Amino acid sequence: MWTGNSPSASANLSGEPPVSVILTVLNEARHLEESISAILASDYSGAIDIAIAVGPSSDGTAQIAADLAQRDRRIKVIANPSGRTPDGLNAAIAATSGAIIVRVDGHSVIARDYIRIAVATLESTGAVNVGGIMAAEGTRPFQRAVARAMRSAVGVGSARFHTGGQAGSVDTVYLGVFRRSAIQTIGGYDTRFTRAQDWEMNYRLRKAGGKIWFNPALAVSYRPRDNARALARQYLEYGRWRRAVSRHHSGTVNFRYLAPPINLVLNLLSISLALINPIFVLPAATYLALIFIAALVIGKSWSERALLPIVLIIMHFSWGFGFITSPRTLISD
Repeated sequence: MWTGNSPSASANLSGEPPVSVILTVLNEARHLEESISAILASDYSGAIDIAIAVGPSSDGTAQIAADLAQRDRRIKVIANPSGRTPDGLNAAIAATSGAIIVRVDGHSVIARDYIRIAVATLESTGAVNVGGIMAAEGTRPFQRAVARAMRSAVGVGSARFHTGGQAGSVDTVYLGVFRRSAIQTIGGYDTRFTRAQDWEMNYRLRKAGGKIWFNPALAVSYRPRDNARALARQYLEYGRWRRAVSRHHSGTVNFRYLAPPINLVLNLLSISLALINPIFVLPAATYLALIFIAALVIGKSWSERALLPIVLIIMHFSWGFGFITSPRTLISD
């Protein structure tokens, strides 16, 4: 039996707390219906409602969302004029009332038991936010290679929500299933953070005394970028905004975040100095050799092994360049 403090929890005959699923979407026509269908297929016995905050899309996302809401009264569509993720998430939170808030992306798919396990984990651990594995999956060759890189420590470091691991307290999780009361206490998402808003909010939840919990039994299917340009832009933004978080919350940066910019600088120096003396090409050559070895080891097909060096270099260098060039004016304190 749920012991949360939501006044609406006792009104639920199933004994489970009401859950509000929130999404903020922008140009997600390709995946939105699949994402919503997975939510509606949940085996959770408590009440579920869904709020979709729709940004100014150009691919028919708004019409798809409206059609979904017309077919199921549990779905409501709200406007997100700015199109920015934290604005949409806060608007969706404000438009719902469930004791538990489940964040889902328009290009992600939750398992049938995801909500049930997450709510049980909140209760058993006393955490304020729980999450699991960002199970990147691709449908095309390049996308499959990106997915493989995103589930590897070589590609994204050792974060458990990428690579898996034992259940326990962590700094952050993918998406998240939250206690509404905890989000309200810290004032929701900080709208200054266009990216990295999850990490930033989880930092404030932890600072307020909350526990963030990783449960490997939870998995969310994620569709990665399917071309080199989109992947480079994504990781450039990741690097820029992670630097903004480290400026805003001093002491939150660690070697995992410093590795890509250091790697980029060392490789650029190596190539530049090699023009003076060829011996200096050794660091860059070593990095490239390690990338090809990693591709052979983590790739599961020859197609993946052929594409992984390109994917890994794009991810490493884009993130590093974004971190180094992140402007101090990105957010205002």
